[in-house]
Amino acid sequence: MEEKNNPKPKMNMPRFNLNWLYVPIILALFVLYFANGDKSLSKSINYSEFKEYVEKGYVNKIIAYDDNTAEVFIKPEFAREVFKENAEKAGRSPMVTMEIGTIASLDSYLDDREKEGLPKVERDYGKKKDYLTALFWNIFPFILIIGIWMFFMRRMGGGGGAGAGVFNVGKSKAQLFEKGNANRITFKDVAGQAEAKQEVQEIVDFLKKPEKYTELGGKIPKGALLVGPPGTGKTLLAKAVAGEANVPFFSLSGSDFVEMFVGVGASRVRDLFRQAKEKSPCIIFIDEIDAVGRARGKNPSMGGNDERENTLNQLLTEMDGFGSNSGVIILAATNRVDILDKALLRAGRFDRQIHVDLPDLNERKEVFGVHLRPVKIDETVDVDLLARQTPGFSGADIANVCNEAALIAARHGKNFVGKQDFLDAVDRIIGGLEKKTKVMTQDEKRTIALHEAGHATLSWFLEHANPLIKVTIVPRGRALGAAWYLPEERQITTKEQMLDEMCATLGGRAAEDLFVGKISTGAMNDLERVTKQSYGMIAYAGMSDRLPNLCYYNNDEYSFNKPYSESTAQVIDEEVKRMIKEQYERAKRILSEHQEGHNKLASLLMEREVIFAEDVEHIFGKRPWASRSEEILSDYNNEHGKKKEEEAIGNDETEETKG
Repeated sequence: MEEKNNPKPKMNMPRFNLNWLYVPIILALFVLYFANGDKSLSKSINYSEFKEYVEKGYVNKIIAYDDNTAEVFIKPEFAREVFKENAEKAGRSPMVTMEIGTIASLDSYLDDREKEGLPKVERDYGKKKDYLTALFWNIFPFILIIGIWMFFMRRMGGGGGAGAGVFNVGKSKAQLFEKGNANRITFKDVAGQAEAKQEVQEIVDFLKKPEKYTELGGKIPKGALLVGPPGTGKTLLAKAVAGEANVPFFSLSGSDFVEMFVGVGASRVRDLFRQAKEKSPCIIFIDEIDAVGRARGKNPSMGGNDERENTLNQLLTEMDGFGSNSGVIILAATNRVDILDKALLRAGRFDRQIHVDLPDLNERKEVFGVHLRPVKIDETVDVDLLARQTPGFSGADIANVCNEAALIAARHGKNFVGKQDFLDAVDRIIGGLEKKTKVMTQDEKRTIALHEAGHATLSWFLEHANPLIKVTIVPRGRALGAAWYLPEERQITTKEQMLDEMCATLGGRAAEDLFVGKISTGAMNDLERVTKQSYGMIAYAGMSDRLPNLCYYNNDEYSFNKPYSESTAQVIDEEVKRMIKEQYERAKRILSEHQEGHNKLASLLMEREVIFAEDVEHIFGKRPWASRSEEILSDYNNEHGKKKEEEAIGNDETEETKG
């Protein structure tokens, strides 16, 4: 008990660094290279001693240099007479050095001694070596080889930090955010997603007060999987959990486990959980977990024992194996939950799935409120209209709208971002950049106007079609014309609603067929949408008279067989053709009934290039199928129109009303 209460202070020992090994290796190479391998002795003598050695026959060879020095090599059997007490260390090539007057005088002396009958001495001549240059060229290859080796070891180790190398390749790449970070993210920074925040609030409460749950015998879920489309804020929500709980937060991607070396992924998983246990209580967040958590045994291109599956096996063991991970909570995010391994989703690993869906109308208002904080807006900006005009937008898309609107306002030299800037930003993101300079013939322009007027006419007279906002024949992106709608938020869609939408989509091709007499490629995108929608209605939703209440949807990713017979496939094709033909004839019938108004609408489009819902209302009258979206849009247009009139009159009292 005393040891637990009074733990011994940890010694601040320096951590081992692989770079320390390089110094002794380099020194050893120097010693081995520059040491005299045969341990031969050497000493300096004067010219008189040299003559004595020559006359006694001790000299074997002389090397004379251009700096008037010479190296005299002694015969090994006479080493004792020359080196006295060090003779046993003479080696195989004992040598003495001396200074000479000139090479010519040395040659003359040796020639005279040879004439007297003394043994012949071998002579050689050379230039004095530049030891600095020689040293450089002797050392440089070793430095180059060591440098290349260190470079590749650091690259394989995943970066150039201290101690990075081949031995660190199995270390975790998780980024650690310590608690107490001043720039931490909290739930206040996450707009909408009330249900998702409520579910993860339990995790925050457990990390703050774990005894509240453990006293009753309960166990907090070990892991939570955030599921939803891209851009809905899954990663942001995970960061907010760590910020609210104020605990260490390990963040990494599923692809960080995958490496070209065998066994590295499993090693990184082990290292990640080892670090997490040391920091517990903490949170591990794995983004895009489908990169490593894909179902095992279903990859047709690789065997069942590949590196990814080994990594997944190690992850499963760490999450709920024999080991204890108390205080470590795993959060993960993916938009492909259908392909994850079933063992990963079982209770005890990822106990719950938290769905982070696309924001609805009210949630989009909250998201706009968050992203509009740093934007300087004027009084014309209506958040409610912007939220209604961006159905299906994720949080990331809304952030892009706000940023694009600010860029558009700055491009036009404005001091504030107005309503039109946001509308232009939505148009820019949905349709693409305007291409007013694209050259079109008058016939092409008329065909496009008739096509877009056909969409507008049908959407006006069909009950369940989306309310129209504006129609344009200005090219955007790859589209030569476009119509903008204000769809209602629907949780379920009926067959009648889908048929009306299909009929309105076919209005462009029907208008070309009726009023031009020729059909064009401009309806290709419309036909693609209609074909996919009709196949979905018949094969998946069971909305066919011949195939009622049947769904042939197959959730198996790697299944190459259709879940129905060839005869059923033929029936599906026939039903699709019948459904599209019926709606096409219906579209032509409605356009024929309102031919005069349609032609006026097309002429107005030719003249202005952009028309709005109020222009369509002037031609056809008030839409018989009013909706809440149209009421809001009508009120906004009326209010906006009054403001424009008041500004034109220049009445001073209008400024107070406007404020």
